Amino acid sequence: MPSIPLPKDLRINAARFLADFEALAAIGSTQDGGVNRPALSEAHLQSRGWFRERAERAGLAVSVDGAGSHFARLACGQNPARSLLLGSHLDSVPMGGRFDGALGVAAALEVLETVWDAGLHLPVDLEAVDFTDEEGTLVGLLGSAALANHLQPAEIQNPRGGRQRLLDGLQRAGLSEAGLFQAGRDPASLAGYLELHIEQGPRLERKGVPVGVVTAIVGIVSYRLVFEGRANHAGTTPMDERCDAGLGAAGFMLAARQLVVQSFPECVVNVGALKLEPGAFNIVPGRAELALEFRSADQQTLDQLQQALLALAEQEARAAGLSLTPVFLGRHEPAPMHPAMRQAIGRAAADLGLVTLDLPSGAGHDGQSLANLCPTGMIFIPSQAGISHSPHEFSAWHDCVNGANLLLQAALNFNP
Repeated sequence: MPSIPLPKDLRINAARFLADFEALAAIGSTQDGGVNRPALSEAHLQSRGWFRERAERAGLAVSVDGAGSHFARLACGQNPARSLLLGSHLDSVPMGGRFDGALGVAAALEVLETVWDAGLHLPVDLEAVDFTDEEGTLVGLLGSAALANHLQPAEIQNPRGGRQRLLDGLQRAGLSEAGLFQAGRDPASLAGYLELHIEQGPRLERKGVPVGVVTAIVGIVSYRLVFEGRANHAGTTPMDERCDAGLGAAGFMLAARQLVVQSFPECVVNVGALKLEPGAFNIVPGRAELALEFRSADQQTLDQLQQALLALAEQEARAAGLSLTPVFLGRHEPAPMHPAMRQAIGRAAADLGLVTLDLPSGAGHDGQSLANLCPTGMIFIPSQAGISHSPHEFSAWHDCVNGANLLLQAALNFNP
C-alpha cells in the first residue's frame, strides 16, 4: 500500500460538532439534564431518525442491518475498499447521561464530514456506526455481537431484559428475530473499529491526563440467582424456624463483596436488582431473585471469579436452608485492544500535543464484540468526578473536542 501524506493540521469543525451533540442531547431529554433513550424505545428510534437525516444531509450513504444498527459510509478509499468503522451507540440506560455513547457517534459523523470537506483519499472507506442496544436494556451489545456473528439464539430466547420487552422493541423498530442473525459482516470487508468514549471513571481526571488509550475491555458475566425457601407468617414463625429466602440473598450480597475485595482486588461484583416474594410486610419471603454481574479484564481471573461466586451462593443457600437456582444470562469475554490501533492513537496524540494514559476499561463496550473480528481501539476522555449512567454525567467540551480531533487523526494514522 503506497504511503499517503497525513494532513496533521486537519481539525474537526468544533461548532458543527457541538450543534450535533446538542441536537442529540435534546432527544429523550429529562428535566435534570440527562437523557432517557433505552434501546428501541420511541426516543431511541427518534435519535436514529436524526442520525439518518444528518448523515444524508452530509452526502453519506446510509444503511441499516438486520439488528437495526445504523451505518453512514464515506467512500474515500481505493475501490473496492475495506471500511474503518468509527462510532458508538445512541441508546442510553434508563435516566442516563448525555455523553455516554452519543459523543462517539457525533464525533464519528464529524470525522467523516471533515474528511469529506478536505477531499481526502484514504487507504480505507470510513463508516460511522450507531450500534443497537450497547447498554443491555434488551440483550447487551446486541448490534455489535450480531455484526461479529457472536449472537447466540439462547441470548434471544432468554434475554436479560425479558423476552417480551425484546419482542416489543423489535416490532417498534421494524426488525425481526431472523434478521438479527443476518447482520454479520465479512471480516474481509473491515479494516478496523475505533471508538471515542467518555471514561466513565475517575482515573484520567485524578491524574490530570486528557486522553486514555484503552488497553483492554473487561469481560462481563451476568446471572439471575433464585433462592427459594418457605413463605410463612412473619409474626407467628419463630426466628430459628424460618426458611427466609431474603436472608440467603442478603448473606450472599455481603459475602460476595467481601470475597471480591479480599481475593479478587482487580475485579468488581454487583447486585443490581433484588426481588422478594410474596413481598409483604407480614410474610417471610419464600423466594428471592437477584441480578448478579461481575467483571474482570483477564479471562482466567473471570473464570475463577465465576466459580467462586457460584460456590458462595450455594454455600449461603445451604446455611439458610434454601435451594438455589442459578440462571446464566450472558458472558462477554475480555478483549485486548489491537497494538496497531493503540500505536495509531499514540502517534496522533503526540502530533496533537496530548498526554496519554494507558488504562483498561472497566465498562463494557461494542469494541469487545469486534476485537476478534478486526483491529479494534478505544479513546477515553475524562469524566467529571467519574460519574456516568447518571444525568450528572459530564465531560468538559474542550476534552470532547480533543477527543474528536484525536479520533480523526488516529483514523488517518491507522495503517491497515
